[in-house]
Amino acid sequence: MEDKKSTNIILFSGDYDKAMAAFIIANGAASFDHEVTIFTTFWGLNAFRKEEHIPVRKGALEKMFGKMMPRGADKMGLSKMNFAGLGQKMLKNVMKKHSAMSLPHLIEMAKEQDVKLVACTMTMDLLGLQKEELIDGVEYAGVAAYLGEAENGNVNLFI
Repeated sequence: MEDKKSTNIILFSGDYDKAMAAFIIANGAASFDHEVTIFTTFWGLNAFRKEEHIPVRKGALEKMFGKMMPRGADKMGLSKMNFAGLGQKMLKNVMKKHSAMSLPHLIEMAKEQDVKLVACTMTMDLLGLQKEELIDGVEYAGVAAYLGEAENGNVNLFI
């Protein structure tokens, strides 16, 4: 019996369009029966943030990071032509017109297809993010866990 193929994606970017690309690839790979992991680090963690404010104890620097970073996948800006959020609104309008899935829907679809969603614990510590602030279904691990999976991966992407 042939080993199952695996796809591993590091989502470093906090840009809406780049996160969409990561989740489109992840869902496509999962539909081709790959074991898929999305390891989010630094600004990519914003895709896993809950939209609502979660009251947790933080220091001044962590509070500042929390206020400066977008809360949730739907609030992330575009990598190009964001124009203070206008570009993202235009993109969402075009996506709706073409019946394309939004980033939050792609994330839900990934969960349904058993894509492993992993948040980097070291980055969470650095940015002051706590588990309560992230969406349900996320696992927590360090870089060693990612490297363990990626070492034998068929596809490894950095977005």
